[in-house]
Amino acid sequence: MSLAAFAAVPSLGAQANRLDADVDRRVPQVVEKVVAWRRDIHAHPELSNRETRTADLVAQHLRSLGIEVTTGVAHTGVVGVLRGGRPGPVVALRADMDALPVTEEVDVPFASKVHATYNGQEVGVMHACGHDAHTAMLMGVAEVLAGMRAELPGTVKFIFQPAEEGQPAGETGGAAEMVAEGVLENPKPDAIFGLHVFPYPTGEIRYRPGPTMASADAFHITVRGRQTHGAIPWAGIDPVVIASQIVLGLQTIASRQVDVTTAPTIVTVGVINGGVRYNIIPDSVVMIGTIRTFDAAMRRDVHDRVRRTAELIAQSAGASAVVVIDTGAPVTYNDPALTEKLLPTLRAVAGTSHVALAPLITAAEDFSRYQQHVPGVFFFLGITPAGTDPSKVAPNHSPRFYVDEAAFPVGVRALAHAAVDYLTAHH
Repeated sequence: MSLAAFAAVPSLGAQANRLDADVDRRVPQVVEKVVAWRRDIHAHPELSNRETRTADLVAQHLRSLGIEVTTGVAHTGVVGVLRGGRPGPVVALRADMDALPVTEEVDVPFASKVHATYNGQEVGVMHACGHDAHTAMLMGVAEVLAGMRAELPGTVKFIFQPAEEGQPAGETGGAAEMVAEGVLENPKPDAIFGLHVFPYPTGEIRYRPGPTMASADAFHITVRGRQTHGAIPWAGIDPVVIASQIVLGLQTIASRQVDVTTAPTIVTVGVINGGVRYNIIPDSVVMIGTIRTFDAAMRRDVHDRVRRTAELIAQSAGASAVVVIDTGAPVTYNDPALTEKLLPTLRAVAGTSHVALAPLITAAEDFSRYQQHVPGVFFFLGITPAGTDPSKVAPNHSPRFYVDEAAFPVGVRALAHAAVDYLTAHH
C-alpha cells in the first residue's frame, strides 16, 4: 500500500485490536528482563564501533527467539528479521548501542567502572545518552513480537546500530554505513520507527511531524598568517586576531544573514588552537565548530556563508583561511502523514494527556539517515522520575544522566504497538 493510501486509513490503532491486546498481555512478562538487560549493558558500556559484547548479547537473544540474525553489519551492528505467519508489509524498528567517553557520577549499583582509550586518551565510559535503555527495550519488543509470530501480518526488522554518537577518527560507521551495507534491503522496510529517552516526565511521549532534530555538520578552519615576535606584530600577520574576528563574523550568519522565521540556525566555534608561547605570534590558528540547521536549503546556504566569511575576513588582513566542512547527520524529518497515523497508537499507549508536541531539538540523530530512504518517525520517551523537575535534571551526555526504569513498559509497548498497528493497517 502506498503512503497516500495509508493516509486514508482511519488510524493505525483501530485496525489491530486483537493483536494490540496480545502485545499488552505479553509486555509485563518481559519488563524484568528489559531492566536486567539494561543494567547489564549499562555496567559494561562500549564506545562507538567497539560494541562487541553488547552485539553478542543482542544476537544471542534474537537467535533464541528464532529470529533470522545478521551480525557484523557496519562493524558491530546486529539485524534481526522476524517473518510473520501471514503475508504483509515490512516495518523496521531501530535502537542504538554505543556509549560515550564520559566518567559516570550516578550512584547506582550498576554504575559503569569501565575505562577505555578514545582518540588517544584514557577516558571513562558511560551510557550517558540512554542507548542501553534503547537496546534493552528493543530486545524486549523482539521477544514480545516473536511470541506473536504466527499472527503477524508481515515482517519486522530489528536494527541494532553501532556508532550513533559518531565513529572514531579515521573510521566509518553509524547509520550511514548500515544503509550502505544494505540494512534497508532484503527485505526493504516500508516504514521505520525509533525512540530516544529524554528528560521529560517518566512515561510521557513527545513527537513532532516534519523537521524534529537538527542536521549536524562540523567545520574546521585553518587561518594562516605569518609568525613573528609578539613585540613586533607589524613584522608578521597575526592569525590569532584574525581568528577572533572570524568567530564574531560567524555569529552574524545566524543573527543577521539567514531568515530566522524559516528555521533556527546555530554556528558554534567550540575549539580554537594556536601558538605555543606568550611572546610569539604563531603562523596559524585552527578553529573547529558545528553548524546546526533544520532546513536543507538553509543548510547549504549556511555552509557557503561560513566559507565566505572566514576566507574574506582572513583575506582582508593579508592572511588566508582554509575551510573544510564535514557533512554529518541530516535533519531528522518525521514523515507528517506517518506521524499523524501513529498518534492514536502513542496516545493509546501512554494516555492522551501524556502525549504532546515536542519542541525543535538542536541535537542531531543519525536515525535521519534511514529517513532519507524510508518514511519514518522518531519520538521521545520521558525518563525523569515523578516528583522531579525535568528542567533541573542532568541532560543527555551528562555524567549524572539518570534513566527511570519505570518508563520501560511504555517504551516497549510504544514500539511493539507501532509495528503491529502499521502491519495491520497495511495488511
